[in-house]
Amino acid sequence: MINIDQHLSPIFEKQSCWRIESLAEKLGYSTRSVQRFLSSVGYYRSFTHNGGWYTLRSIPLFDGDGLWFYDDIGFSHAGSMTDTLVELACNSSEGITAEELGKKLRCRCHSVLVRLIRDGKLQRCKRGRANIYIAKDADITTIQRKAATVSEVQLPAEIAVLVLVEFINNLGSSFVQLAKVISKSKKVAVSAAQIETLFIRLGVKKTLQM
Repeated sequence: MINIDQHLSPIFEKQSCWRIESLAEKLGYSTRSVQRFLSSVGYYRSFTHNGGWYTLRSIPLFDGDGLWFYDDIGFSHAGSMTDTLVELACNSSEGITAEELGKKLRCRCHSVLVRLIRDGKLQRCKRGRANIYIAKDADITTIQRKAATVSEVQLPAEIAVLVLVEFINNLGSSFVQLAKVISKSKKVAVSAAQIETLFIRLGVKKTLQM
């Protein structure tokens, strides 16, 4: 039996992700054996390119949305395209459009969203002219709908202070992440748009990203 780390690590140091056939050829083993090797050390499959690319679990540096890209190859902490879309929609403070999801994932995802709606894994609602994808879970949906109804309303002073405290305690968090933390932990409906408006008003917008 080969020393898996000794053989895999140098290969992935030269190239961060591989197709299983190319990796098997490089190692001189069958694809089934290489799949076992990868399983023993941990790996991610791409959510793009029909899941055809592999990388070691130790390699990706995921962003705030749990995404990492190697050129045009996308990997997600959630795993597959379907699981990633569900996670992004559930984690969005007010729901999210297909266009916004496509921008994050750098690929079209409308057909997958339609299947997720059909399979009951997400809900879709109309907000203005846009279709918004929200969680199926009733508790999360309630928070998302409440946040949406107050997104254009300026935050009261006491809520603004709460946002600033959470920001200090979670430096580097995005507006969406802050809204999620506050909405869940403090049971206060706060939207990413409200937080962005607050930070613009305070002149500290550049410290955060949407």
